Amino acid sequence: MILVTVPVPDVTITKQDNPQLSHIYGFTDFHLITREKGGIFMFYNEQDELLFVGKARKLRPRIKKHFEDSVSPMKDHREEVTKIAVCEVENPVHREIYETFLINEQKAKYNVEKVFFK
Repeated sequence: MILVTVPVPDVTITKQDNPQLSHIYGFTDFHLITREKGGIFMFYNEQDELLFVGKARKLRPRIKKHFEDSVSPMKDHREEVTKIAVCEVENPVHREIYETFLINEQKAKYNVEKVFFK
């Protein structure tokens, strides 16, 4: 048996109700997410239910892409996201393991690939 311990998030940002600053879907703290490092990210809703897990070589641009492009699995569910948690993980193999583990262990609602629990 392999024991996987998911790292504690390095950054967690939450949605603001009426943000005064420039924002993406109500998130004003994107600057807290690293632009240069890789890792995993998790989108949560108001009930703290895991909606989506992803991995990236460069976190901030990848997360923003989920809120901007038309092919993201989150494109129809962006309004549900109220919290984004980010763990910096430089090793690409570890990112892959954490992503697959979280998708299946916590049953991420909108991940369509790497799902073994359906």
